[in-house]
Amino acid sequence: MTGPDPERLDMIALACLVEPGTPGIVELVAEQGAGVVLAQVRAQRRASRVVGRLDPEQVPGMLAEMARRGVRVVVPGEAEFPSQLLDLPEPPLALWVRGPLDLRAAALRSVAVVGARACTAYGERATVAVAGGLAADGWAVVSGGAFGIDAAAHRAALAIGGPTIAVLACGVDVAYPRAHDALLARIGDSGLVVSELPPGSHPLKHRFLARNRVIAALSRGTVVVEAARRSGAVSTASRALELGRVVMAVPGPVTSMASSGTNRLLHEQMARAVSDSDEVVSLLTGCDVSLGVPGAAAGHGGTGPEDLDALSAEARAVLAALPSRGASSVEAVAGRAAVTPAACLAHLGLLEIRGLVRRAGSGWRRCA
Repeated sequence: MTGPDPERLDMIALACLVEPGTPGIVELVAEQGAGVVLAQVRAQRRASRVVGRLDPEQVPGMLAEMARRGVRVVVPGEAEFPSQLLDLPEPPLALWVRGPLDLRAAALRSVAVVGARACTAYGERATVAVAGGLAADGWAVVSGGAFGIDAAAHRAALAIGGPTIAVLACGVDVAYPRAHDALLARIGDSGLVVSELPPGSHPLKHRFLARNRVIAALSRGTVVVEAARRSGAVSTASRALELGRVVMAVPGPVTSMASSGTNRLLHEQMARAVSDSDEVVSLLTGCDVSLGVPGAAAGHGGTGPEDLDALSAEARAVLAALPSRGASSVEAVAGRAAVTPAACLAHLGLLEIRGLVRRAGSGWRRCA
């Protein structure tokens, strides 16, 4: 029986000591290895009398404790780490993940829905229309777990049993805002709660900007629903544009300050106008963006034996549970595959991108 991978433990320890998005760290790790960089960082912190959040010797114990609480860690190069995050100049050194879905599979067919914390009734209705429709079609709804538009997007996805991912600016074991303790618990039960900060980390102002870059990179596109001109949502849209992702915005009343940021994005042609999920999907599937899916691009592409071999055991079970004639509902497929409906939707989305399954009315079936 082999022991833990020392390089992996060093990478996780480094992620516990370095703030997300720190310039130059990824290049140093690539050149010198995580162990060497970790030693350098620890020496610098001792010289400045700054106490690190976690000693490397504590990492195995921390991982074991987190595993008991349903939290896992994925690092670049591992199967569950979303490859599109490597588009960032400073990608995460590690991600802490809580929830039953496979992060990479869910993120392959995901849309970020973000906006103002102090949203209006108009913004909330628009969010429910967009996020609920996306989730019903099997798209994972990504947002930041905050008040306002974020919460409306998560709840809309949960309401129809669809997949949703909350990317936090604190540890996955920290409820922020505290009023969203129950909401984050629901997301963790059927979707995913994700952070590049280690457990116990508290939200700080600069961490929200770092979190926004992960939301932008993780998703195939970003929809902004109500945002001030200078806001976190506009920051997320800007990062998405830098990464070549599709940026969309819901137009708002010209008299509404809550829509001043979204209307500016549209006026300056930085975003495409959308009003419902069908328009979002049309824009995304019209773009040749596969985000690392072998042999597929925006819903097109052939499959061969190697594509089936690349599927997880759960995804193969979902595929096997589908009929080749007629159609089955998500609930029926999930029951036959012994997975949750939310996990089933995420796998169906991935299988659809690979060209293995397709929708048939309100159900799903295998492609010939």
